[in-house]
Amino acid sequence: MSGLLKSTAVFSSLTLISRILGFVRDMVFANLFGAGAATDAFFVAFKIPNFLRRLFAEGAFSQAFVPVLSEYKSLRSQAEVRLLVASVSGTLGSVLLLLTLLAVLGAYPLVTLFAPGFVLDADDGKYALTAQMLRITFPYLLFISLTALSAGILNSYGKFAVPAVTPVWLNLSLIGAAFWLSPHFEPSVVALAWGVFIAGVVQLLFQFPSLMRLGLLPRPRWGWRDEGVRRIMRLMLPAIFGSSVAQINLLFDTIIASFLVSGSVTWLYYSDRLVEFPLGVFGIALATVILPSLSQRHAEADPRSFSRTLDWALRWVLLIGVPAMLGLLLLAGPVLATLFQYGEFAAADVRMATLSLMAYSLGLLGFMLVKVLAPGFFARQDTRTPVRFAVYSLIANMLLNLLFVVPMALAGIPGPHAGLALATGLAAFVNAGLLFRRLRHDGVYRAEPGWGGFALRVVTANTLMALFLWWGRGPLADWFALDAAGRALQLAGLVGAAVAIYFAALLVLGIRPRQLLGKME
Repeated sequence: MSGLLKSTAVFSSLTLISRILGFVRDMVFANLFGAGAATDAFFVAFKIPNFLRRLFAEGAFSQAFVPVLSEYKSLRSQAEVRLLVASVSGTLGSVLLLLTLLAVLGAYPLVTLFAPGFVLDADDGKYALTAQMLRITFPYLLFISLTALSAGILNSYGKFAVPAVTPVWLNLSLIGAAFWLSPHFEPSVVALAWGVFIAGVVQLLFQFPSLMRLGLLPRPRWGWRDEGVRRIMRLMLPAIFGSSVAQINLLFDTIIASFLVSGSVTWLYYSDRLVEFPLGVFGIALATVILPSLSQRHAEADPRSFSRTLDWALRWVLLIGVPAMLGLLLLAGPVLATLFQYGEFAAADVRMATLSLMAYSLGLLGFMLVKVLAPGFFARQDTRTPVRFAVYSLIANMLLNLLFVVPMALAGIPGPHAGLALATGLAAFVNAGLLFRRLRHDGVYRAEPGWGGFALRVVTANTLMALFLWWGRGPLADWFALDAAGRALQLAGLVGAAVAIYFAALLVLGIRPRQLLGKME
């Protein structure tokens, strides 16, 4: 497992750089553009191609493509691998190009579908502005999907660094657009849409040198009838839904939030961004690294190693996911105030975003578990089983939305958007529970010895850490009274002390560095 841990550490470290830049990007957004109708319009215009990216590119496509490519790599010649890459890139690119043209022409109907509440508030210009920016941002789907294809190739060959650092270019592009392009547009937020477009092109080109060194730079050809392409398509169809249920749930959140007060979409965006930080740095990184390994174990007919890899990943999710969840829950307000409460982003916006961040954080462990458990199916080229569970999870999310949001909105209770976040988090646990139960039932996953003691130690360490954070955070109003430097220093001190308490407690309780490095028996 040490090789997997090393790859995960590399991927996580480079992803951390991107996520930190992402926070800088969001701080710039909050400072320059605030929270209102214009930012709501941009976030929806960006969310539509970004949602489809996660659904098709990073979700269904990657989960279907990597196992097939791993099988070709293990059992077939290099020439057959190159032919598969060429056929997949040509077919995927052609389909996405057509989809992009249709979306640009049908921008208004797309906005109506994804944010119907904007139509009712058309007088404030939000509906037309969203459609205008969607025409600019939608081609990002084409570029980033081909980037995901390139990343899948590199990950299959153990080259995790370039794919992990690639998202940095999105953040740099958006930061540059906010500072240097926005003065040339009216409204200024349109510059961010062009930043998204530029980022898509740059991220794709950034992959090319690494692919050339592998001799696998795609030379696209139409390959609809190619055997490998057809297998990937068959795997993708159910995986489109099964691997991206969290994104579909977030889409429902956006649709409902579009009917709420202006600023709701933006508050949810910033909350989601903070939850995405630990999820991306660790959860997605871990899932990305284990998928090629699990696919290879399946191709080699080694179920014992397959199960041990899943067990190793689940222990790491518990080890990192629980303290991340508690940290976000207890420090939601201080983190939002420290990062975003400047310029146009007011204290009231911090309070509203705090409600949704606390709700989202409760589902963080569920999100992480889904990311790690789903590869246990996809690596075995089983994309149908998770669909059934995703349907149950989606139904649960919709019912919980009605239970949490509608009564609050009708009664005029502040913060109904937080109900959307809570419903999404709880639905993630439903999905994770069903995935775990099926893997156990089918004998695909068998728990290694020592889980009881390991879980007890982790829970005890987290309890000590949570008590410290509860005591040390203080009232949110005290954070508003501090300047930027004071907030940053106080937050850094709290987080640093909490991390030290947590890992010191683990050490005292008997979880040794040797175990953390991949031998957690």
